[in-house]
Amino acid sequence: MKVSRFEDLKVWQKSRDLSLAIYRISNDGRFAADFALRDQIRRAAISVMSNIAEGFERYSRAEFKQFLSIARGSVSEIRSQLHLAHGLGYIKEQQFQELHEACLEISRMLAKLRAKVTTTT
Repeated sequence: MKVSRFEDLKVWQKSRDLSLAIYRISNDGRFAADFALRDQIRRAAISVMSNIAEGFERYSRAEFKQFLSIARGSVSEIRSQLHLAHGLGYIKEQQFQELHEACLEISRMLAKLRAKVTTTT
């Protein structure tokens, strides 16, 4: 399948789904009241999908690779924050496991995509 828009990328679609899930879980209970953690995990989630999109629209493959690296870093940030949210009792074990696994999957997808993108134009 030819990818002509960033919206066609499976990794962007999964990142969008992760962002929506992060917004939903951080909108309830004590998580919603912890403004610092809530806002930080949301920003990290937005960063993943936004960096994929921005990198895709850049004019060089080298820039795309760089933005994919930034997106992968943001996924790691989400994983770290999920550990904190879980430890504080803001999210249940099942929510933690599902979101953590989604992050790992996105991270693997980003690494594979980055490896496919060559620096030659």
